Formats: sequence, structure tokens, C-alpha cells
Amino acid sequence: MIELLKIIPAFAATALLLAVVPGQGVAMVLRQSLMGGSKAAFLSVLGNSTGLVIWGGASAIGLSAIFAKSHLAFNILKYCGVAFLVILAINTLFQLRKEFGKFDISGSAQTTHFSAYRLGLLTNLTNVKAAVFAVAFIPQFVPHHFSLGWGIFTLSCVQSVVSFSWYASLIMVVDKASRFLSKPVVRRSLTGISAAGIIVLAIGLLFTQPR
Repeated sequence: MIELLKIIPAFAATALLLAVVPGQGVAMVLRQSLMGGSKAAFLSVLGNSTGLVIWGGASAIGLSAIFAKSHLAFNILKYCGVAFLVILAINTLFQLRKEFGKFDISGSAQTTHFSAYRLGLLTNLTNVKAAVFAVAFIPQFVPHHFSLGWGIFTLSCVQSVVSFSWYASLIMVVDKASRFLSKPVVRRSLTGISAAGIIVLAIGLLFTQPR
């Protein structure tokens, strides 16, 4: 247990970097905050954090155990994940042709308690980055002498807390900077940052090794 506790700071920093990279989650939070209010945004962030725990639980139950014992299975997952992320980055770059980039928040926000929570949950469960991180990245942080399943689940809970904290901070900032974030150039910049961050994530995944 002590070994796992020692790696939590490094893992939390990595999880924070993943959360900071603009993507589906950031776009969802911006929409909910600017159009639905901070309460709806917090409920959506709670749903997003729940999704992270679900991904971690699914990985802990069996996926990562299989990949840890089979280098071939791990490599198949790794290269598929890299390919997904590269395609996602390219698609994000294409969004720069639009006025608001990838962060067009026009439309209505989900404001009822359940719909706001469900939006955050579904946003995360359909997020390729969240899936790749849970299955390919998290197992690399689990100490060799610690239970792989419990290690993955524990770290996914840490990621959930880190993600919630970051998005909660973002909601408070958005509440005070809505005019700034409504500018097309700002949202196009976020789109470019998102593409760059996804590429960095893909490179990191490319060089990971089986646990």
C-alpha cells in the first residue's frame, strides 16, 4: 500500500494534465456553464467524474489483467489507441476552419438535475481519451507487487477527484470570464491546444511498455 501511495502524486499530476487538455469535457463544461449556469455545470462534472470511475472499474475487472499477461494484446491496444488519438487530433485540427473551432457552444444546455448529470456521464463514456487512459496508462502506474485490479480502481478514483477539482475551478473561472470565453479566437485557440495535447498523449502512449 505504501508503494501505491508513493506514486499517487506523480499519477495525480499526469491525470491533471489529461484533464487540462481541452476536449469533449472542456467543451461540455463551457456549454453548461455559459448557457445552463454553474449548478448544471457542476452536476455534469459529477457525471463526468463518475464516468472515470466506471472506466477504471471496467479496466480493473479484466481488461488490464489480460493486457498485462499478453504483450501482443497490449501492443494491439496500444497501437489502436495511438491511431484513435492521431485521428482525433487531425479531426480537431480540421475544426480550426470553423469560426469557433471545436468549441461551438450554440444550442441549449441541459439544466435539469438528471439530464445535466447524464450529459456529463455520457460525455465521458464516449470519450476515447478516457478509455485509452484507463486501459493503457493507469496500469503502468500500479506497483508490481500491488494488486493490479485494486491499484487500477484506486488510481481511477484519484483521477476522478483530480478531474472534478479541475473542472470545478474552470466553472468558477467561466462564471467570471464568460465574455472572454465567448470570443471566437479564444475558442479556436482552445481547439489548437486540444489537438496538440492529444498528440502529446498519443506519443506518450506509443512509448509505454507492458506492466
